[in-house]
Amino acid sequence: MRYFTKMIALAALILLAVGGITAPVQAANDGINEKLGAPIVVYGDTLSDAQKQEVSELLEVTKAENVKEYSVTGKDIANYIDGNPDSRMFSSAKITREEKGTGLTINIVTPENITQVTNEMYANALLTAGVENATVDVASPVKVSGHSALTGIYKAYDAEGEQLDKERMKLANDELGVATDLADDAGLNQEKVSELLTEIKKQIAEQNPVTKEEVEQIVQDKLDQLGISLSDEHRQMLIDLFDRMRNLDINFDKVKNQLDAIASKVQDLVNDEGFWKKVKNIVNDFLSRIGDLLEGVFNG
Repeated sequence: MRYFTKMIALAALILLAVGGITAPVQAANDGINEKLGAPIVVYGDTLSDAQKQEVSELLEVTKAENVKEYSVTGKDIANYIDGNPDSRMFSSAKITREEKGTGLTINIVTPENITQVTNEMYANALLTAGVENATVDVASPVKVSGHSALTGIYKAYDAEGEQLDKERMKLANDELGVATDLADDAGLNQEKVSELLTEIKKQIAEQNPVTKEEVEQIVQDKLDQLGISLSDEHRQMLIDLFDRMRNLDINFDKVKNQLDAIASKVQDLVNDEGFWKKVKNIVNDFLSRIGDLLEGVFNG
């Protein structure tokens, strides 16, 4: 029994150590920014009361009075992106506005339950829709593709009087669809898909193409540079997507600045000696405590 108790303690220690390492990437707190306004939380309408409470905890909504709450329904999907009004909505999001020039930060709090969409895919789609300078946390209590979280974010902006262009929202949803299709059907990993979409947008910002042929050349150039081979069907899918973006007269310079801000934040984290020192200390402390506990297990 004594050995069994010690092994339980060992397992608990491992869980605590893992929690200590992953804690920095959890959702931001929900304190009120008096300049930018309270965070906005949009819950999927299909959530049960218990699931909503779980999502609230995942998004670190500790005080309901410190956030603005909305629900997103199947009717909202039909309204914002011409989706199925009978859709079941589970994925939820918290939006915290940030200072101008901050860029977008996307945190998927439950990556095990968002099965098709990555942080970068969300960022690319939201920039296409016109969302800038915000921290967006996404969570779901059950496994979902992750597409419906976009609708909740659109509704949040609309409800707060920051109406986004409907055609851009539809295009952003289609972009997310293209991204997941490339990951699922074309054999590309999700990171490569995100890199491809980002690089094409940056090139469009630099070249400002005026014809579909110029868009096609940009797409092909980036495919070649990244060493990506696609079927004619998937290649045409990309060309059509970005030609629609060109026709919508999106300010790609602003999009590029936001993408650069995202890349800068990632690099800042990589170069943050304090962060990695903290991780190192956690690991060293963990290994030391494991060693002490194992010594007690086998010598006790």
